Amino acid sequence: MAREGLTGSRIRERRSVAGLRQADLARSLGISASYLNLIEHNRRRIGGKLLLDIARLLNVEPSMLTEGAEAALIATLREAATSANLPASEIARADEFTGRFPAWAEVLASGFRRISSLERTVETLSDRLTHDPHLAASVHELLSTAAAIRSTAAILADEEDLTDEWRNRFHANINEDSRRLADSSKALVEYLDAGERVEDAAASPQDELESFLSDHKYAFDEVEAGHETPDTMIAAAPSLKSNAARHMARGILERVVQDAQLVTKQRFEAALETVGPDPVELARHLASPVSLVFRRLAGLPKLEAGLVVCDRAGSLLFRKPTAGFVIPRFGAACALWPLFAALGQPGQVIRTPLVQLGRGRAGFECYAVADVVGRPVYNQAPLVQASMLVLPNSNLSEEDVIEVGSTCGVCPRELCPGRREPSILSTGL
Repeated sequence: MAREGLTGSRIRERRSVAGLRQADLARSLGISASYLNLIEHNRRRIGGKLLLDIARLLNVEPSMLTEGAEAALIATLREAATSANLPASEIARADEFTGRFPAWAEVLASGFRRISSLERTVETLSDRLTHDPHLAASVHELLSTAAAIRSTAAILADEEDLTDEWRNRFHANINEDSRRLADSSKALVEYLDAGERVEDAAASPQDELESFLSDHKYAFDEVEAGHETPDTMIAAAPSLKSNAARHMARGILERVVQDAQLVTKQRFEAALETVGPDPVELARHLASPVSLVFRRLAGLPKLEAGLVVCDRAGSLLFRKPTAGFVIPRFGAACALWPLFAALGQPGQVIRTPLVQLGRGRAGFECYAVADVVGRPVYNQAPLVQASMLVLPNSNLSEEDVIEVGSTCGVCPRELCPGRREPSILSTGL
């Protein structure tokens, strides 16, 4: 039913709210009760002086009877009905419901808007907790320290035969751990207070780009096959809101097109079956750059590989995460990563087994290489771009691995030669 045809429903609703009987209102208007009944059931059009008289007697503006709620209110109700999977016949009655029960319609619309806002906030907080190493690693360490204090307290409470010497040691441990917990908690609170607002936490161009890549699972078969162009895919991406994000996405998709022209997906998978996932062997077999092989391997879901790319300044240009290996979104990455060692040795492939501290000791086989980008220019140092492939490996020997962090702010490694700033865990949690 069109909104214009709901004037009668609004009159009936307002009359009921005012506590007037239909016969009493009809008598005050000088019309029959049966005629008013037809009007209230939208069977007679109404306007002119009669409409003005009804509005005056009901103490409302005439527009409230002819226009009812704003179109935005009806649109919100329809959106709520759609999200609740109501049938189309019920969704179409949003106009009628709004006309008959405007107050209840506003309550439902307001509730739906609030729920939607809270859901977005929860998603943003969850995303921040998942990707922000300052939060994830420090919360993990705080919980671990609290568990250590609880264990020490349990020993003191349950063991009655402790010597004075051991009891004093446990008391000293509790005192020291509690001080560390308090200081680190204070540092974490100060970090949160100084951070971005929740609603802006996922608003940067880099966040938009990562959302776009995640939506496509870091694979763009349509672009490789020529079914879509970078421009059409970017134009259809709701997550790419800013010009900066679209610019970065275009650069990545153009690289996908170039890679596909050099080595098709089918050719790469055939080579992988022949020589295995060794990046150098694959590069030799395909006569292709090692960095291209890195990108191809990172695009295979079965390997669960991560990929990080940085420029000559050490800024991270591309992040593809893998489970257990934290790639920072805030601040600079760990200087001990082989990614940065490769910057000083363009063309040399570095292979490094490592574990990342702070969230467990999962093993990884990391490969890094740096390439010169752009055309050569006289008397100017070449621009270099480094790539690091991160492959999970649980069979590494503890004697051979290198311990690295994610970023200095949450790295627990003491006396690290590459430390740039104190950790919020600097008290030794």
